[in-house]
Amino acid sequence: MPAVTVEDTTVLPRVPVPAPGTVRRRVRSVTTAPSGFEGEGFPVRRAFAGVDLRDLDPFIHMDQMGEVEYAPGEPKGTSWHPHRGFETVTYIIDGTFEHADSHGGGGTISNGDTQWMTAGGGVLHIERPPEHLVVSGGLFHGLQLWVNLPRAQKWVEPRYQDLRADESVLLASPDAGAFLRVIAGDVAGQRGPGSTYTPMAMVHATVAPGATLDLPWRPDFNALVYVLSGAGSVGIDGHPVRTGQLAVFGPGDTITINGAVAQESRTPALDVVIFGGLPIREPIAMYGPFVMNTRQEVMDAFTDFQAGRLGSIPATYGSGARHVPHGDVRGETGQDAGQNA
Repeated sequence: MPAVTVEDTTVLPRVPVPAPGTVRRRVRSVTTAPSGFEGEGFPVRRAFAGVDLRDLDPFIHMDQMGEVEYAPGEPKGTSWHPHRGFETVTYIIDGTFEHADSHGGGGTISNGDTQWMTAGGGVLHIERPPEHLVVSGGLFHGLQLWVNLPRAQKWVEPRYQDLRADESVLLASPDAGAFLRVIAGDVAGQRGPGSTYTPMAMVHATVAPGATLDLPWRPDFNALVYVLSGAGSVGIDGHPVRTGQLAVFGPGDTITINGAVAQESRTPALDVVIFGGLPIREPIAMYGPFVMNTRQEVMDAFTDFQAGRLGSIPATYGSGARHVPHGDVRGETGQDAGQNA
């Protein structure tokens, strides 16, 4: 699914042409995401694997979910699990996903919608395909990004944002060779609908074969480009990229992305997610679903979870209010990132 589908591109605001003296960012690294399985067994690519957390800050984890064509009975999601200390951003490109949490947030997202959950001091949640999709099967493709919270905001009250696709800001490059959906942040003079604790921006862009996107980017933000599908090159140095690769950029105020002239028939354009934010530069202690500043805080999160202080599953989900078994605590990643400055 492209970032933007419009009948008349002339009605879209344009990304400004780079001003004289613009510093186009160079590429620092390109990594290829390994494949794995998440939750109850849906396929993912681990977008940040092999990248130092200091280069990702304020982001800590991202999975590309799918792209997969499920047969009837195959769609899968996650079980109930806890989170504390960060925000989850779930963006669905194709297909449908349901979310519910112990703080009362929840809803269904599909085809360009985004769910933004602030776990803050602690919450339980579940993500799954709706029953009709389980029965019918179908295409499923999306991503989930984890955004860290600074120490002063790790204990905020949980909240939930339901961002519909038609609320996103749509832009085009000067020659309309690239279309953009701004999900969060100020980009090229336009602001996306997502409200963030950590200053950041997130954009889904589709770049036509042979087209170039020069996107203004805050110089105090880091800059990352992940390729959802297609082929092209990035940076002033024209580093080649393809599906499942993450490019980390150096300093500057403009991100350059080029769509390859020759694309595979099933990927007619280069589809990327562009994101960056203001680095937090605080220690990170991370294990599974908890992202804190110290190992003791992570241990405290486990204790609070076991004691039921992170919430209870709503009674509407079957067996009344209950606590998640300790065996499910690893949540989506089950990884230990240790501590980083």
